[in-house]
Amino acid sequence: MDRWLWHARVVKARTSAAELVESGHVRVNGVRETSPGHAIKTGDVLTIALDRTVRVMKVVAFTERRGDANSARVLYEELNERKE
Repeated sequence: MDRWLWHARVVKARTSAAELVESGHVRVNGVRETSPGHAIKTGDVLTIALDRTVRVMKVVAFTERRGDANSARVLYEELNERKE
């Protein structure tokens, strides 16, 4: 999970992703997860409390390497955005 969060550019460093999960700020399908190595799969919904906001993201894809912001955006679907 920490690797996916880093690849998706939710955080700047993989260690930050691990700390975010360990501190209980990430839920997978509504269940709090505290293991950074927890496996996630396509279709999982992550709820992430980060920087006084809550992001709800649906896992859409995986990648082997961390890319730029454009390639990171294809890894998830933002579920808490307002669509007008």
